[in-house]
Amino acid sequence: MKETFFRTLSWLHTWAGLLVCWILLLIFFAGSLSYFRHEMSLWAEPELHRGAFQDYQVDQVANQLEKGQSYIETHSAPTTQRWLINFPTDRSPMLSFAWQLPPEKGQRRGKIEQHTALADGSGVITNVRDSRGGDFFYRLHFDLHYMSAITARYIVGVCTMFMLIALISGIVIHKRIFKDLFSFRQNKGARSWLDAHNVSSVIALPYHLMITYTGLITLMLMYIPWTVSTAYPEDNQAFLKELNPARQTEKASGIQAEQVCLSQLLPQVQAEWGDAPIKQVIVSYPKDQNSQVTFYQNTGKEVTDESSILVFNGVTGELKYASPHEVSGTVATYDTMMSLHTARFAAPLLRILFFFCGLLGCAMVASGTLMWAIRLRQKQQKAIDKGEKASRGLRLVEGLNFMFILGLPLGAVAFFYANRLLPVDFATRSAWEVHCFFIALTAMGVWAFFGRSRRHWQLALMIIGALYCALPILNAFTSPSHFIDNIRSQQWTLVGFDIVALLLGSAMLFASTRLSAVIKTLQKPSRKNTATAEKVRRKQPDPSYANELASSSPLEEAKS
Repeated sequence: MKETFFRTLSWLHTWAGLLVCWILLLIFFAGSLSYFRHEMSLWAEPELHRGAFQDYQVDQVANQLEKGQSYIETHSAPTTQRWLINFPTDRSPMLSFAWQLPPEKGQRRGKIEQHTALADGSGVITNVRDSRGGDFFYRLHFDLHYMSAITARYIVGVCTMFMLIALISGIVIHKRIFKDLFSFRQNKGARSWLDAHNVSSVIALPYHLMITYTGLITLMLMYIPWTVSTAYPEDNQAFLKELNPARQTEKASGIQAEQVCLSQLLPQVQAEWGDAPIKQVIVSYPKDQNSQVTFYQNTGKEVTDESSILVFNGVTGELKYASPHEVSGTVATYDTMMSLHTARFAAPLLRILFFFCGLLGCAMVASGTLMWAIRLRQKQQKAIDKGEKASRGLRLVEGLNFMFILGLPLGAVAFFYANRLLPVDFATRSAWEVHCFFIALTAMGVWAFFGRSRRHWQLALMIIGALYCALPILNAFTSPSHFIDNIRSQQWTLVGFDIVALLLGSAMLFASTRLSAVIKTLQKPSRKNTATAEKVRRKQPDPSYANELASSSPLEEAKS
């Protein structure tokens, strides 16, 4: 405890955010990209960019079910565990037929073979490159990578709790929270970074609170399992069965039986749902006596994360289960919070707003880490001016700042370049797309080891910005349709991807230009300070970026 309550919460706010800041930056960055996971997945499969996109049509559902069932029966292996027919949706406008093979040794789930039907019904596209697409960033923001999912989720949960503590304490210590919303002083060193931290925090504060709290709620049964173990001390499976009875399927009997025709189940589906769109049909254990057919309704425009389903006996066609129209207040509350976190209900404009707020979260964390580096260097500046080296802690902080603040956008663009440049028939290409992301991130860490000055930041921003601006050109050479073609065919998902890449690239190039202008200004010191500047340069040949941004006044004065 400090001498005052305000100083105690200020200390808590600082350390709660800084101890996990780089992991939080990764979570915010990957989570922001996840709002467009389906759009990124579409971009990552250029083989589907011409002739495959189509809209959902109610009068074609029966015909599509018959074609899909016939196609899967003809091309899938006898050992197939599931059939999947995916209907077009707003964010994934394609009709596809897929089947899941039994899992190999050491695997949790079997591989899914997916073929996409052409919009004119003339055939099926089978040769599509293997890619994780936007699903990689979605899984990355809570499963991390190169570790078990359970371990990663506990790490993410701890970091999220620290984030919530930092937000609440930050609200308390903000004496001028509304004034900070409109305060940004340029070229004021530490004050400017403090203003950037305040503005990025306050503008999206409701979003930051919502996304952090609901992030904890999504995995609350994993973090706090005692409620379930208390109510179900002997059998947790009983809890899962009551929570979601539709997912408790019987195992395959091994006895063959005639599979029901899927189109014959449509009258029962329409009796329950009317003309509501169908998102997916899954047949579990096809041609088995315990076969089961599940229809999933497309609830994409509703504020819900819970699936509305109908389950039929796969042999007799008897309706076994229908999602209840009314649920308890607890389930409805949890479902609403899950939906708010994932934003699956959101229209494009709302997802853009969520994406922008996520980027503000990245800016909030990044500006906080830079202020920390400035404060550390200011404390050591006198010793550094005498020719001593900066402490290992300071070099580590500045290196991690350089690595993550620049490495994450570089890793993302490296992922997209790998998607297009790796050979299509490369056996482990989807895994190497992911490896390229982390290789780029590591490369920035190696770069930081050799130099972190303003010039290094300026050069890195210029390279990353140029790579983003070149993504539409890469797409034009590696896809059957380029930017103009996509506008003519009204494929706005692909158009939007190119526009966002250009905007992000332009922003980084602008930041690089600004840094270049500042460097030129610093290279022309006044006559009065020429001798002093020369002495400083001799004693400190490679100043860090954080030191060059710092003002002469300490950070504590900036906070007052």
